Amino acid sequence: MTGEADTSPGDAIDAILDQWRRERPDLDLSAMDVLGRLALLTRVVETQVDGMLARHGLGRGEFDVLAALRRSGPPYSLIPSELSATLMMSRAGMTSRLDRLETAGLVERSLDPADRRSFRVTLTGEGRRIIDATLTDHAATLKRLVSGLAPEDVAALTRILRAMMDTAT
Repeated sequence: MTGEADTSPGDAIDAILDQWRRERPDLDLSAMDVLGRLALLTRVVETQVDGMLARHGLGRGEFDVLAALRRSGPPYSLIPSELSATLMMSRAGMTSRLDRLETAGLVERSLDPADRRSFRVTLTGEGRRIIDATLTDHAATLKRLVSGLAPEDVAALTRILRAMMDTAT
């Protein structure tokens, strides 16, 4: 670390670490370095993904529901409890998302023929068109965000992040 001015996001982390090393040289700050950069990167990714989703008229929550339905395969239909479990969210939160998506004509709800006490949520043709177009842009956005890494670096980073998740959970 040279301490020279630079405009890269890492400099904020470097500056913070330099200050802590000066004030608390007794601490190992390597985890702060890694996790601070991950936090900054997460904000950058979220900002770019949110912008891409907005261009398709979606928020993250709506995208998640449409994506879960689309990847479930034909007939692109799930019951709300399956959606809630897949997206790790409450049934109440799911209801408001489904209300917005149904109003927009992207999903439809109908009684579940297998269990008349429940209903099924199904992608409409327009919902499938929107999620397919959005997912194409989403994949391109994410690919662009990792384009500075060599394929072997992507594989190594994936392995490292899996190991970190195993340790953290």
